[in-house]
Amino acid sequence: MANKNRNISNLSLLITILLFVIITFILAASFFSKERQAVHSYLQKNIGTVSSQILVTMLGAEMPSFSSDSLKKEQTSMISLGFELATNVNIGDVRSLVGNEMPGFNIFKDEIIISGKGTNFTTLPTESSPPLEDILNKVEIAKDQLTKTEDPNTDGKPNIPQRKNFYIYHTHSWESYLPLLGLEGNPNVNKAVDSKTNITIVGEMLGKEMEKLGLGVTVDKTNMGEELKKKGWKTPKSYKVSRALVQTAISKNQELDYFIDLHRDSLRKKNTTVKIHNNQYAKVVFVVGKNNPNYEENLEIAKSLHEILQKKYPHISRGVIGKSGKGVDGVYNQDLSKRSILVEMGGVDNNIDELHNTAKAFADVINQYYREAEKVSSEN
Repeated sequence: MANKNRNISNLSLLITILLFVIITFILAASFFSKERQAVHSYLQKNIGTVSSQILVTMLGAEMPSFSSDSLKKEQTSMISLGFELATNVNIGDVRSLVGNEMPGFNIFKDEIIISGKGTNFTTLPTESSPPLEDILNKVEIAKDQLTKTEDPNTDGKPNIPQRKNFYIYHTHSWESYLPLLGLEGNPNVNKAVDSKTNITIVGEMLGKEMEKLGLGVTVDKTNMGEELKKKGWKTPKSYKVSRALVQTAISKNQELDYFIDLHRDSLRKKNTTVKIHNNQYAKVVFVVGKNNPNYEENLEIAKSLHEILQKKYPHISRGVIGKSGKGVDGVYNQDLSKRSILVEMGGVDNNIDELHNTAKAFADVINQYYREAEKVSSEN
């Protein structure tokens, strides 16, 4: 009987202890809920800054199955891993040290996939986000400049194909060129913006040159500044506006295959101009968003166009750049098609002759790529 009472007493004590522990945990969880949420929020916000190498190495230290030879191309000390985790600075890459501290130097996150002549991390294309009020200005281009783009050897209109499978548009339609605005040589690159005389003129030139070669082209010349103003949006949302344009175009024309978003770079003339066979050309550079599911397919098109350009027009291409991460779009609407490219054509100092020469060259290269791709497709 005494043993039975003792067992009951022990059981009661155990239940009491368990209840105390449970109540303590509940009270502690409630008391520290704000702190826990803060830690969780911090981790969610900053986990993207930790490199995959650090995460894999940390997991591998506790779980051997994560430590495959393919993931151990370089041995990394725990000191360097800890330093990068704490500071987000890669000891082997000085760009990561200055990139987080110097304004406008976060381009170190961009990737030079193919480097053209003169292309390095100081000459990469940059995003264009001027104040909305600046991009609503209107300047008439001189008529004598427009006549320079007309081909005197063309009799009448070319035989334009009914099938329109190329779509040219301009997300940053305000991007212009100082010579076209009567500001040639102006030291302020931010002056190269206008709501009328801008990159859409180049898009129209490119479209005409492509049509001469038998390609069906639709050129969209939407005033993006006006569209942003209507919606009460700032310039960083321009890709959202152009996305709607592309989606509408696709819904209206199921035959659209290729999408070209034309831009103008902010670099000066020495970096955006090349002389080929005694003629001056505006250089081009391809930008591919790395944060979209069609990245590999779009990258292959950019690479192919770059290679053809370099063979036919040496050094006209500055290369292929991959963009992702904080401060950039990273998608550029290229998720809407596996045949989508973003092209920066020239810089703020390029004139109408240089731009026209490049438009003809680029049309020539697009035509060659398209004909070859169609031939392969028909054979398959």
